[in-house]
Amino acid sequence: MIARAVGGRVHYAWAVVAVTFIVMVSSAGIRSIPGVLILPLEGEFGWSRAAISAAVSINLVLYGLCGPFAAAVMERVGMRTMMICALSLLGSAVLIATRITDVWQLQLLWGVVVGIGAGSMAGWVAASVANRWFAERRGVVVGILTAANATGQLIFLPTVAFLVTMQGWRTAVLAPALVILAVIPLVWLVIRSFPRDVGLRPFGAADNGPLIELAPRLVGNPFKRAINVLRSGVRDRDFLLLAGSFFVCGASTNGLIGTHL
Repeated sequence: MIARAVGGRVHYAWAVVAVTFIVMVSSAGIRSIPGVLILPLEGEFGWSRAAISAAVSINLVLYGLCGPFAAAVMERVGMRTMMICALSLLGSAVLIATRITDVWQLQLLWGVVVGIGAGSMAGWVAASVANRWFAERRGVVVGILTAANATGQLIFLPTVAFLVTMQGWRTAVLAPALVILAVIPLVWLVIRSFPRDVGLRPFGAADNGPLIELAPRLVGNPFKRAINVLRSGVRDRDFLLLAGSFFVCGASTNGLIGTHL
């Protein structure tokens, strides 16, 4: 039904990009919020800045580490299921976080659970959408979806900071949690793993090209497959240079500046 409604004027692939962008904006915004909460949490509970920042550290480590495993799981369960599970995890963790009374609960919920949930929506998304749904304009799609990370912070951080000032940190945290949960029905309606799932070819593909443009979903243990890929990657100099530069970028920009500035 959605495919028919969109397909008359705009290729369905762009609807997938639009919803994916919303998902990634929401996920990035949720992941970046703890920096705004440091002062309110210090004031209410008397927790040290180091203890609060530990939640951010755990979050960033898991955000980076779980990407390859999330991609492998996505190949097994599909894009829609993966997105819904990740959003449900994020929304539930943030809702529960409004009731925390001890710092270990912050570290568990915003560190571990949100870190895994946000990491599950990270590296694979832009590449998968671009490669599966587009034969042309892949660079544009990757650029749009990559920009969602910064866009999420630009939207959520000022909004949450304003709500913290006006209504308190619990209300400020509740609002983005409800946004995350509201996105889930949109994902269920629109997101599909392949163009063939809605009877289409990728954007820009020849009209007489095959509908089945990619291999079927992989089977087997996704975690074992991810580990095997990582083993081959660490032997590659280019991979190590890229991973090292991204580590420095993440630790400095997101870890230090994004959290404490």
